[in-house]
Amino acid sequence: MKRVITYGTFDMLHYGHINLLKRAKEMGDYLIVALSTDEFNWESKQKKTYFSYEKRKQLLEAIRYVDLVIPEKSWEQKVPDVKLYQVDTFVMGDDWAGQFDFIQEETDAKVVYLARTPEISTTQIKKDLNETSLVTNHKSEID
Repeated sequence: MKRVITYGTFDMLHYGHINLLKRAKEMGDYLIVALSTDEFNWESKQKKTYFSYEKRKQLLEAIRYVDLVIPEKSWEQKVPDVKLYQVDTFVMGDDWAGQFDFIQEETDAKVVYLARTPEISTTQIKKDLNETSLVTNHKSEID
């Protein structure tokens, strides 16, 4: 059985995430998603998610490509996870290109960076929603 692992926050789940998970699953038989915990997001990135860890986990578990969701609690857990789960392929989006090459050197896993779906990102969704909110609020102030 070929095992694949990927990591992410998966907040505001969208079709770009689904594309990434589908393509990751196509690289093996069993897809593990290490989902950033709320504490890890805050402590390491000063980032608060819209949905809690439990809600994001529930969403991921409902996706047919995902076989197992585990918590991501630190940057340092990747090599131990790859060894523990006997992972063959470590997959990340290409915006992380080169940053996890060390995993290939420290384990038997191959590291693959997949191209993101170009027209969609959580960052862009948040930006667009914020701009829409600002325009709506400004318009209501004028009216």
